Amino acid sequence: MRKFKKHNPIGKEELKSATKVIKSGILSDFIADRSINFYGGKNVKKFENFAKKYFKTKYAISVNSWTSGLTCAVGALDIYPGDEVIVTPFTMAASVTSIIHWNAIPVFCDIEEETFNLDPKKVEEKITSKTKAIMLVDICGHPVDINKFKKIAKKFNLKLIVDSAQSIGAKYLKTGKYSGTVGDVGGFSFNCHKHINTGEGGLLVTNNPEIARKLYLIRNHGEQVIESKKAKNLYNVIGYNFRMGEIEASIAIEQLKKLKKILKKKQKQAKKIINGVKMLEGLYVPITNKDVTHSFYNMGFKVSDSINRNKVVRLLKREGVPCNPGYLNIHTLPMFKNKIAYGKNNFPWSINKKKYNYQKCEIAEKLHNKSYFGLGMCSFDFTDNDINYIIGKFHKVWSKIIK
Repeated sequence: MRKFKKHNPIGKEELKSATKVIKSGILSDFIADRSINFYGGKNVKKFENFAKKYFKTKYAISVNSWTSGLTCAVGALDIYPGDEVIVTPFTMAASVTSIIHWNAIPVFCDIEEETFNLDPKKVEEKITSKTKAIMLVDICGHPVDINKFKKIAKKFNLKLIVDSAQSIGAKYLKTGKYSGTVGDVGGFSFNCHKHINTGEGGLLVTNNPEIARKLYLIRNHGEQVIESKKAKNLYNVIGYNFRMGEIEASIAIEQLKKLKKILKKKQKQAKKIINGVKMLEGLYVPITNKDVTHSFYNMGFKVSDSINRNKVVRLLKREGVPCNPGYLNIHTLPMFKNKIAYGKNNFPWSINKKKYNYQKCEIAEKLHNKSYFGLGMCSFDFTDNDINYIIGKFHKVWSKIIK
């Protein structure tokens, strides 16, 4: 069985920069007090300055993980206990738990069958007087239809959080803006299986100075540095140690320099796979809407109702093709379906007799249970021969599936 080389963008540049930090003896230079060190050390500041120029935003704020980043993002938008945030169920758990962290209520909404992103029409149906924000997730690396969501946000006075963990470097072609930079707050993940990584890490981006102020506070024990006379318009500013270290920041600088080259390679390889298998009967290849670019963190395929998805995946894996059935349906997990309840005083996650309402999402459930399977582009450093091998195995499996 063929074995593919793991994706590893770390090289001599990162080794050199990390070694320099280690030799300095300063592995972190954050202090939770009213001083310049509240904003971190030399490499943290250097990375953030580089990142805000790269992504063309006014603020770029590093964190120790994108899970931390999402928690900061929700907290910085004045989300109160009992407030509602609309979110996709077809995502990683952190998108949802970042909402729960602030005692707000995640309202699950169904997705588009083509892009796997939130469906704007269905989102508008979910909005209530308690809705305060929409969390948009660029799943697989395909940016959401941001213009439609901006219209919804303006109509209902809502905030937009853009979770671009999987779509770093993807763009909106008409404006040239990067995914993640088009909402009130957004950002990216640098964990070990993304396009670029620092081991663990994340980056928040925003153009709003008040949101940026709160992000800085939540990242670094904000309650420690706020005096009562300066606390006007500050909510949920209890802070945490969500700080990025100097080693990770030094690596992030070198990694960001490599992003365009890595992204171009993934996009080229994904296009070749799509062109190589799109003629197979009953197979639906990933699409890219005409006004965006796709980062292809993952290639999301679908099969028609007449084809057994699990059998397809089983046969492909037998041939060595690294694919997996389904994605995630967060709304069906026990925490949301069975265990957790609306509590008293609008705190939704305290246990009592009334259960949290299960919210059915038909398309997300169909995709996860029956039709979707993914090929992890960012998990491997495929060669051209590897791509040809994968295409060939798709054809071999389909010759057995379609008779």
